[in-house]
Amino acid sequence: MYFGKEDELMGYNVLDVCRHVINYSNENDYGISNLKLQKVLYFIQAYFVTNKKDHAPCFDEKIEAWDFGPVVPEAYHEYKQYGSGDIPTIESYISFDETDIWKSKRIVFNDDVISDEDKVLINKVVDKFSDYSATDLVSLTHRQSPWIDAYVPHQNNEITLNAIRKYFNG
Repeated sequence: MYFGKEDELMGYNVLDVCRHVINYSNENDYGISNLKLQKVLYFIQAYFVTNKKDHAPCFDEKIEAWDFGPVVPEAYHEYKQYGSGDIPTIESYISFDETDIWKSKRIVFNDDVISDEDKVLINKVVDKFSDYSATDLVSLTHRQSPWIDAYVPHQNNEITLNAIRKYFNG
């Protein structure tokens, strides 16, 4: 976690969280597809907003209700190239400069962006769902009110943090 403008607590960039989840999953021989990654991100966010002392989100990007359950669009588009296959370990990635393509560069991924304390929480969620298939997680999220209440076909409505907190706090 870090502080943004006016000392408000901010989450991590979702792509940094993805890189950690993908690498942790591969180190533990779980493997993770893009579809499963999307559901795991949703559960990570739920775990953070209900279990962290400050109830701060893990990441700032919004979660949307898509046909196959919760999706973080930025993460989905980053990894859609892998289709339904497992995403390989991330050793480096390209940082694109939207204003000047010549300033884009490859960056070696260093897993020190996320605090060790937060990695423990993230890893707990990844471990918890390691034996679930992507389809199992789609079925599970389709039974939960945050997705049910937000879902309208072809609209990609946001699943709010408040809806997630309310549901997971019982």
